Amino acid sequence: MNEQQHQAIVEALYARWPEHRIAPSLGRMRAICDLMGNPERCAPVIQITGTNGKGSTAAMIDALLRSAGLRTGRMASPHLQDVTERVLIDGEPMAVDDFDELYTELAPLIEIVDSQLIDGVRMTAFEIYTALGFAAFADAPVDVMILEVGMGGSWDATNVADAKVAVITPIDLDHTHILGSTTVEIAREKAGIIKAGAIAVMAGQSPEVAQVLLDRCSQVGAEPVLEGPGFGLLQREVALGGQVIRIETADGPLGDLHLPLHGLHMASNAALAVAAAEALFGAKGLSPDVIADGLAATAIPARMEVVHREPTVVLDTAHNPHGVRATLAATQEAFGFDPLIGVVAMMRDKDSAGVLDLFAEVMDRVVVTTVQSTTRALRPDELADLAEDAFGPGRVEQRDTMVDALDRAIQLADEAGEGAGILVVGSFIAAGEARDHLIGRGPATGLTNPLAGATTREWDFSDFDSPEGEPGEVIS
Repeated sequence: MNEQQHQAIVEALYARWPEHRIAPSLGRMRAICDLMGNPERCAPVIQITGTNGKGSTAAMIDALLRSAGLRTGRMASPHLQDVTERVLIDGEPMAVDDFDELYTELAPLIEIVDSQLIDGVRMTAFEIYTALGFAAFADAPVDVMILEVGMGGSWDATNVADAKVAVITPIDLDHTHILGSTTVEIAREKAGIIKAGAIAVMAGQSPEVAQVLLDRCSQVGAEPVLEGPGFGLLQREVALGGQVIRIETADGPLGDLHLPLHGLHMASNAALAVAAAEALFGAKGLSPDVIADGLAATAIPARMEVVHREPTVVLDTAHNPHGVRATLAATQEAFGFDPLIGVVAMMRDKDSAGVLDLFAEVMDRVVVTTVQSTTRALRPDELADLAEDAFGPGRVEQRDTMVDALDRAIQLADEAGEGAGILVVGSFIAAGEARDHLIGRGPATGLTNPLAGATTREWDFSDFDSPEGEPGEVIS
């Protein structure tokens, strides 16, 4: 198929209910999976939920399992630049032609499910992405499926599969208008991915959230593996292009592991990913070489990703306070920009005021803008009003497009001279538009960026107290 046909498919998907509009039900997914011959059962499943860290943890699990010799299929959510990034085989997005051909093959089945109006709704875009993933993984075939939950857990489209390993990253407040106003309510929804007989690998949680997850394990007969007694990050040191970490594995401490990602949150996610991969393998575990090679090979677009030099421009997808704290700490630690100039676009259903308050503590100047591909985004003038409340006079500028905002931020950094840097942050869509402009169109793989790891600074990490957290990755 040609580019025009691919764009027509993309527009057809975008015309459906988007991910931020929820129709809680597994009925449509069960119906299409039955029509496809139940490809969700084609291989063992590792499923990942949580508030922040799902995407990076899933990518590290993927790299570890490929290092162990398995063929992997991974569903990622959302995409940065092209819908093909939703479905990855052996760490690479589907080829555009393959994606389009598979969509065309499934279109009659999608129409059948649509015609049934299960729970009064046609299939949503995310449900179709998920169905395409299951079909692609069965066709490949893959040895293991790694499923990143889109939102929540119990009624997420990926939850038609029964995960052998359920992974829960840190749970905090996000999507409160849908998932619940407290972390306990959110945890109850996310705990739905823990199924009978599964192994539940859990990052450190608040006591009340941990109790919800442990209660779920007890109810369904799942085995909990907890950060602390079961696995964890023991030590880390900042290094060129990332960090060197020491973690607790099933076979004991393992050190001198190079992780080409920045921040305490990414080091913690690496320990979680290793524990999840080891849970899949059971008593055999993973060899030290497999762990070392897998972590070293991990590449994740728009997670503290350098996409421009002179001045240095870093992309991240953080969009809630929990994730933003982690991203700002990692930026200071890895780059030490002085001054730090922000380019920010936010969705109107996020805690923009809370996020901007955090930005104002670290950023010297901010250029606020919007994104073109969704009506969910705050307008530049709306975001500027919020930013001025946080930053005060003289530190906020606004531009109507991401391209104009980037050009202005680069001008400000050039004027500031050596040491200045730019952080683009606020949503996946913002990071995707910035990547389009600075790297070019096409699926974001993170494997072809020649700038990754550039211009990091020397730092004595023993003097650095970085908060825990993870850049936000859910539907932004």
